[in-house]
Amino acid sequence: MEKVTEKNVSINEALAEEKKEHIVVADFKMVTFSLAGKDYAIDIMKVKEIAKANRFTYVPNTSPFVLGVYNLRGDIIPIIDLRLFFNIEVPEQKSDDLENLIIVTVEDQTFGIVVDIIEKVVAIHSSTIQPPHPLFGDINIKYIYGVVESNNRLYILLDVDRIFGSKIHQEQTTENIRGASKTVGIDLTEHKTKTGAKKVAPKDDDTDIDYTFVLDSLKQLKKFTVTSINEQWVQSRFLSWKKERGSDNVQFVDEKDADAFLDSFYSVCSEKFWQEKYAKTIYKALPETSAKQINVWNPGCGKGYEAYSLACLMKKRYPDARIRIYAHDIDLLCVSNAPLLTVPPEYVNSWYKEYLTKTVSGEYTFSPEIKDSILFEYHDCLHTNSMPDVDLIFCRDVISFFDEKSQETILNEFDEKLKGNGVLILGDNELLTSSMRWSEKMVDSVTVYSKQ
Repeated sequence: MEKVTEKNVSINEALAEEKKEHIVVADFKMVTFSLAGKDYAIDIMKVKEIAKANRFTYVPNTSPFVLGVYNLRGDIIPIIDLRLFFNIEVPEQKSDDLENLIIVTVEDQTFGIVVDIIEKVVAIHSSTIQPPHPLFGDINIKYIYGVVESNNRLYILLDVDRIFGSKIHQEQTTENIRGASKTVGIDLTEHKTKTGAKKVAPKDDDTDIDYTFVLDSLKQLKKFTVTSINEQWVQSRFLSWKKERGSDNVQFVDEKDADAFLDSFYSVCSEKFWQEKYAKTIYKALPETSAKQINVWNPGCGKGYEAYSLACLMKKRYPDARIRIYAHDIDLLCVSNAPLLTVPPEYVNSWYKEYLTKTVSGEYTFSPEIKDSILFEYHDCLHTNSMPDVDLIFCRDVISFFDEKSQETILNEFDEKLKGNGVLILGDNELLTSSMRWSEKMVDSVTVYSKQ
């Protein structure tokens, strides 16, 4: 009996090892998403890209699941709501909400399909795909290619060719859209790019899709929105991230991954007292002025390290002027505790020395003159600002954590509040190169912006 047991154990170990090999050697990738809380997937080779969009051009005389057409960089494509196609209840949305789109290519046709949530790219071994069963999902079994389990989640793998490749569907969707396109002034004789060349779906979109997922994850996990302000850094960081993690482990698992990705984004001395070298650089970047009153706006002041450093530096740069720093943040705890901030021993004999005072408890804090120059306020910079025009706006690593519309609002506010000879300093990895309103110059490693 003992020998039989050992043999069975040996066989089981061999089977487990064989199964492990199949899992490790992944030869099939799928884009996963959800519909009504259930997990679905599509072969990545059918996926051209993912996108977000809304306000599609309505096309009459089409099926209810055809939301209309959409101009995708010169290609006019039909948009299919996969939830309506499968008779799944669609949650109520506002008219300006963006829909999650998976752009798929079947034969020579391109479609945009709307789903609830786009999740990630999952790599599996094709041998783990099981045949479809009527019990899986709320959809017709003829549209299911198979089912597969990955990381304790069961995915329903859809047969895109069958869903979008049938003659009935193409006649009903494509021909109706072609006919209706004349009404809305769209030429669908051929799908072409703006250069006139036919657009061909790339054979391997792994990198593009992984990059898009990274962008979406940054927004969802850290509220970090990629725009022209930070895109240059994000693209460079994505390439280094891919080398660090390997091409199959690019996507974020949790918030820790997002933090690791953003670790090198933050500016020098961010959330810290400034080193003397950095203080000297900012000193040189400050504008020339003989004004007796100098106002500074420091949105996103956090715990106050930056505001105090600015106050000391401004006093050093403009000794005869009255300094007023408006330090704003939406973290009530931070702005409440900032006036009580003490200085660690290692900074006591640094360039801060002449602006410090020793308390009765033996701790060092900033002098009354420095403290009185800073007004810590709980304030959202997107709201109306009642402060006067300012000579300096110091807003490092803040704009990137607003959505695109809010970023534009903030920049408009900066443009309105900054004096003609004032300067704007953003984070080390935030740029305004695409804006015509601002001119820039480099002062050592710091980029300084002024109004055109």
